[in-house]
Formats: sequence, structure tokens, C-alpha cells
Amino acid sequence: MLTKVFGSAVFGVEATTITVEVNISKGIGYHLVGLPDNAIKESNYRIAAALQNNGYKIPGKKITINMAPADLRKEGSAYDLTLALGILSASSQIKSDAIGKYIIMGEISLDGSLQPITGALPIAIKAKEEGFEGFILPKQNVKEAAIVTGLKVYGVENITEVIDFFDKDVPLEQTIVDTREEFYKSLDFPEFDFNDVKGQESIKRSMEIAAAGGHNIILIGPPGSGKTMLAKRLPSILPPMTLHEALETTKIHSVVGKIKNAGLMNQRPFRNPHHTISSAALVGGGSYPQPGEISLSHNGVLFLDELPEFERKVLEVMRQPIEDREVTIARARFTVTYPSSFMLVASMNPSPGGYFNDPDAPVSSSPAEMQRYLSKISGPLLDRIDIHIEVTPVPFDKLSEERKGESSVTIRKRVTAARELQTQRFEALETIHYNAQMNTKQIREYCALDAPSKELLKTAMERLNLSARAYDRILKVSRTIADLAASEAILGDHISEAIQYRSLDREGWLG
Repeated sequence: MLTKVFGSAVFGVEATTITVEVNISKGIGYHLVGLPDNAIKESNYRIAAALQNNGYKIPGKKITINMAPADLRKEGSAYDLTLALGILSASSQIKSDAIGKYIIMGEISLDGSLQPITGALPIAIKAKEEGFEGFILPKQNVKEAAIVTGLKVYGVENITEVIDFFDKDVPLEQTIVDTREEFYKSLDFPEFDFNDVKGQESIKRSMEIAAAGGHNIILIGPPGSGKTMLAKRLPSILPPMTLHEALETTKIHSVVGKIKNAGLMNQRPFRNPHHTISSAALVGGGSYPQPGEISLSHNGVLFLDELPEFERKVLEVMRQPIEDREVTIARARFTVTYPSSFMLVASMNPSPGGYFNDPDAPVSSSPAEMQRYLSKISGPLLDRIDIHIEVTPVPFDKLSEERKGESSVTIRKRVTAARELQTQRFEALETIHYNAQMNTKQIREYCALDAPSKELLKTAMERLNLSARAYDRILKVSRTIADLAASEAILGDHISEAIQYRSLDREGWLG
């Protein structure tokens, strides 16, 4: 007897429906075809034990299973439940009238209990698109799959629940998630709040500007000056995610199995990889490509602490994703693309010892050591960082103040208002949403300067020996400063402030 059941494979952040054809005929043998990996080939041992422990069996006949499309490689143990139901249906141990209406996925333990899978959200989205009635999967993944409306989602703990559902019409409990309620959960009390930061007003101002325009930022300062503390608070002042951004972000985290027992992500991600990270772990890849840290920080913040400590070749692979806001990983048989629109926040010491130009410094560095240290950051990468800000240690009188600083909620209101202005400005442009994404053409159009402002910028570039690459960056940051002030035109004050945020372009920093 031939039976068809349906599973799903995830490539990139999109799912592809897999048809599992099970045919049982005279003879003896178990043949699994359709490019399964080792985890799928081993499934017959798990399935046999699970069925036996729950009063069923694999028939002693010739079992041929084809996973179509046969030229697409399948991986992982999530097909266990799909295969088991196909075998039971083809051997007439359960009824198969409704089995083709559902996507069925789950890893089976030897006692029949189900283990969680990865990629439940993109699978559910694809199931709805292709008109399936429902999706049966492990209970641990049910909340993320139930985000998709218009699809019946059933979370189960044991294979017997699925068998009874098809064979004995025992109903399963449908999980329903109010997507909008999940999305609009209160975000007014962030874990890390700027009101805990004493002093550092100029630094907080620069981070507000970075958040308002989506600008990449680098913090330069000695150890203990608060660089990491400030970076961790940046997500708390970013504008709230849109529903589209939340779904997009949740899909990426679902693919790597980071949404277990959780629903829609409504907070922007903050990723902080260690400086020993490899290129593949940062950008994504592997034999079976997976999203890297830059994709996991999509719509959020990627924080690289102690930037010069990262291997130069690791930093260089970020240049294209920062520019294109997506990562394409090519393999011989397929190509996958992951979104990677993130804010880069980096920190570094001003010298190997950490106390450049400090007369009381405990450690000094020679010019050769300084050059070697700073040369780890290439000019092209620095080109993609709009704001350079020097962080100085907070004096004792500021640290001992009882008064709290301005809260993240208050700052975020100003940031959100500035972003709304940018949304209106770039409404007709599909690929531009905020100031940091502007190219040369848009800079010329939206960052026009009057004669006094042009003269001010020219004088500053000559006197401070600013590099040519600083010109466009200053204009983009000036546009954001003007947006925060709700000013249609870029004024001289906005230019003056933006010029302060180009420390590393000045003569004597990077040669």
C-alpha cells in the first residue's frame, strides 16, 4: 500500500514542503531514498523502538520510502514523526483519510515522546501558503508555530497522541496565539536602562543619534570607562520593532532553534560574540548552512567588544553584509540568503595598553606597537562606521550622585519621532528606511547645505585633517541630528556636532 505524508525542510529562512512516500510490498527490507542525511537514515531504529514501546510495530515486509523532491538534501531528526506516521498508515495500522491534510514534524525518543525541532515558524508559514489544514509538531515549538494565523497548530508530547488523533478521532488541543497581543507586550521596563548611567552625557547623546539614524558606532576609551555598559543599553532606546520586523527576526532565531517555549520576539536582538569567533560563525555557513551572528542580530545590535582583538580576516568578511544588509552563502548544489540589517556597535582601547596619551598611564606603548594595534582595523571597514566617540572615565563626584539619569523610555520617544520623519522622507524608496542607509545620490538630495554650512564643513575638514571618507558620514549624521531637532534644514550647529564624531579620521589615529 502507498501512503503520502508531508514534512518540511528549511533552507535559509524559507521552508520547502517535503512529500514522504511510503510503499509497503511483499519482501523484506527497509529502503530510504531521496538524499537523507545520517540522522534520517538512523531514524528506523528510533521509530522501531518507539512503536514497539507503544503497542505498534514496523511490519516485516519490504518498506520503500522516498523523500521528494529527491534531488534536495534533507537533514536532521525532525522527520522521525513524519516517517513513523507514514509507515503506520501504509501498513494499515492506522486510518489515513486525513493524514495528507497536515504537515507533521518531530523527533521521536525511544519511549515515543517528542523532542523539539528547529524552523517551526517558517514551516508553519509555508504550510499556510500551500493550503494545509494544520501543523502537528512537538509541544515545545507550538507557540512559535501558532504565530501564523489561519493554520491549525497542534502541539503534542507523545506519538500516541498523534496516532489516536488520526486512528480514533481523539481531538488534539489547538494552540491559538494572539499575534498582536504578543507583539504589543509592554517594553517600558528594559533590563538595561540608561538611567543607571552616571555622567557620560556626551556619550549618551552620541548613542541617541546613532539609534535615531541607524548609524554604526565605535566607542574608544580606556579599560573601565563604561564602553560595554553603554553598548548593552543601546537596544533599549531603539524604536520598537514593527510587526514585520518581529516576524522576520523570529524566523531567523527559529531556524537555529532559539525560540523554544516562546512566541513572537518583540525585542530587538543584542548579540555579543567573543573575539575568538570564526568567519563562518560570524557570517554564517557550515556544511549545512546556518545563520551566523550578524543574521541573528538582524533588526538589532551586533556588539564587537575590543574590536582590534578580532582576527582581521573575520572583520573583513563583514564589509559586504554591512553594505548590502544580507548574507549570501553559496554551495555547489544550492545558495541561501540570510538578512543581516543590523547596527554595528564596536569598542576598542585607544592603544594596546589602553591608556594612550594619559600621563598617569600604568602602561605605555611604542609607536610601532600602536601602529600594529590600530592597523587591525582596515580603512574600508572604518568607512562603514559613521560615528567615532571617545569615552572617558567617569569622575568620582558623578559616580557618587544619587540622582538618576534620563531613562531609556524618554530617550526612545525622541528616537522614534526622528525615525518617523525618516520613514516619511524615504516612503517612495523601497530599500531606504533610515538615514544610515542613504547612498551618495540620496545624500546629495536630502543633505543639502547652505553656503555658511558648506564653508564650516570645508574649514573643519582642512583644519582637523579629516579624510575624504569622513565627508559623507558627517552629512548623514548631520541629517539625523537635524531630525532629532525636527529641523527640515541641516544647520551649522548640526554640522558642528557631527564633526565631533569623527575621531578616528583625524591625523595621528590611523595614519
